[in-house]
Parts: sequence; structure tokens; C-alpha cells
Amino acid sequence: MSASAPARVLVTGGSGFLGAEICRQLTARGTETVSLSRRPSAALTRLGVRQVHGDLTDPAAVDRALAGCDAVVHNAALAGSGGPAGPYRRTNVDGTRTVLDRCRRHGVRTLVHTSTASVVFRPGGVVNADERLPHPRRYLAAYPHTKAVAETLVLGAHGPGLATLALRPHIIWGPGDPHFLPALTRAVRGGRLVMPGDGSNLVDTTHVRTAAHAHLLALDHLHQGRPVGGRAYFVAQGEPLPLRDLVLALLAAAGVRAVWRPVPAALAHAAAIVRETAARLPGTTGTHGLSRFLVAELVHPHWFDLTSARTGLGFTPPLGVAEGIREAFEAAGRPTAGADLLARFLPGPTPPSTAADPAGTKRPPPPAHPASPGTEKGTARP
Repeated sequence: MSASAPARVLVTGGSGFLGAEICRQLTARGTETVSLSRRPSAALTRLGVRQVHGDLTDPAAVDRALAGCDAVVHNAALAGSGGPAGPYRRTNVDGTRTVLDRCRRHGVRTLVHTSTASVVFRPGGVVNADERLPHPRRYLAAYPHTKAVAETLVLGAHGPGLATLALRPHIIWGPGDPHFLPALTRAVRGGRLVMPGDGSNLVDTTHVRTAAHAHLLALDHLHQGRPVGGRAYFVAQGEPLPLRDLVLALLAAAGVRAVWRPVPAALAHAAAIVRETAARLPGTTGTHGLSRFLVAELVHPHWFDLTSARTGLGFTPPLGVAEGIREAFEAAGRPTAGADLLARFLPGPTPPSTAADPAGTKRPPPPAHPASPGTEKGTARP
């Protein structure tokens, strides 16, 4: 571990999907790591992470976790596609306020906040957006709205005593994914994946190792006093792909064979309005399910210009989408099926999203070749 890196780091939400990978990468380089989460984790115990259990909005619990720490990765959040605003506000906004307040009291030098690219998402999609794109005036769901408020709080707290920045990863996937892939798997019925739109919209994603790697880069740059604070940075693979191709490849890696069956976006939007209306009834507490926000993200493009992260933080994804999918096939014991699918699906590296044509106009990377019909077990069909 470099002397210019933090000596002891608190990771809020360390028992979660991304939080656990951040803890793994921190401990791998010799950084003393503490986790604040609501439940114990055997995986963190094996890593030697000190675990503090408590609520993010409880100052006493945050104080216990912060003892002796000189840096924080504030990763904990309530995520979801719908549901009432109250639980999101409590965790994402009130929890962030508590963490910032206790960091100041404990003299913490550095805080990296896990935001989300969804803070800039709007109907119609986001194409090659950089950090100059403002937050929208209105949000389709409480999750992106409360994350935008939290991001504003974090960036506003940046100053001489506490250096802060925010990272905006997008659709995190990889080994142990408890959200994205399981939701897709549950949606498959009788070999059919009924989805709004035809899946041709380009979407960028973030492998969990890539997302965690970006957090360590941000920690070190902030801690070394480099002029990167007070800003947000998009973080992704830099490989926008047609949503249908990516989804079917991930399902195939999980052993789920599916055929994409599109439904009209307008019909899905109307169904989402009905679902959201029902969700407002007393006693409703769910955070997932059909929503206008989810429909919009499934129908419209969303990919980003990663120049700021590349130049400011030295960010480069440690692996590509194809490698991540190949690893998933290998972990499932089906490397041949993975190689066959990837030869058709991702025959070569995708140019970065910042590539320009000779005239200097930025163009999207060419879509990956659609998955073609096949007979091998585990091969996705369009």
C-alpha cells in the first residue's frame, strides 16, 4: 500500500454487492478496512474486515465505525425502481447527512460517494453525456431523485477539511450480482423475456470489479490532494451495447435460455402508471416492480462520455464486457458455450465512447453483432 493512500477506510454498505468488492480490493492491497452495515457478512469476516452493525442514520453507529478512519467510501443506499419516497429519503438523504456530519466531527480527510448515473436520466434517454449535463427538473422515481439530492450534499461539503467527490457507476453486474441478473431471470417465463421495446437501445454498464477499481482510484487521488474534488464522474465500461444483446448474453451465462419478446413501449408505460397508482395505497412498501422509470430505462439509450474519469482519475476498466461474460460462463463450467456466443456477440473490442470521426464529431461505438440463433446449450437467441 502506498504511503499516500488512506491507512484505514470505512466502507458504508460493505456487506452489499459493490461494497464487498470495494472491501476486497482494499484489503488486497493492505488497507485496513471497516464496514458499516445492518447485517454481518461471512465474506467480510474472511477478508479480515472489521464490521460495525447499525443504521446509517444513527450517529452513534457511524461514530463507532469511523473511529480511527481517515477516509470513507459512502456506498450504502436504498436502490429500487419504484415505491414510496420515504424509505429512500431516510437512507439516501438523511443517511448521507449523518455520514457527512460525523466525518467532519472525526476529522476524516477524504470521502468518495457512490452516486449513480441515474441522477441525470430523463425521458428520451441520455446519449454520450458528460458531467455538464444537469440534473433533470423532474424525476420519474424516488431513487434517482434522492440519490441526486445526496450527490449534491456530498459535492457541496467539499472543502479544505474534507475532500469529497462522487462516482456515477451505471447498471453494476458481475459475480454475486443480487439485483440486475436475478431480476432478469425472474422475468423469464416459459423461455420468453417480455420487455418494453425491441432492445436495440444502446446501454453502457459497469462490471463490479470496474466500479470498485474506480472507487480506489478516486480515494487515492483525493487523499493525495489532487484537484479532483467537488465533482462527479461517470464510471462505466465504455462499451455501449444493444440492451437485448447484453441481457440475453448474461442470461445465457446464467444458464437461462430466453427469447426477447417486445411489447409496445406505450403499453408498458400505461401499465407502469397503473402499477404506481396501486403502489400508493396504504401499506405498500416495496421498492421494485414495474414503474415509469424502469420502462424508460429499458426503452431509451443511456451511455456516457468517460473522459473526465479517464483524465482526472486515470480510470481505465480493468476488464471488458466480453471478459466479464466469459468469466461467468467459465464459473458455470461452460467455457465452450461462452466462447461460441462471444464469437458472434462480441467479436472484437468496442471503441471507447469518446472516439471521434475525422471531423471531430463524437459518434457512438458500433453496436455489437446481434446474437444469432444457435443450438448449443446456454446460447441466447434473439
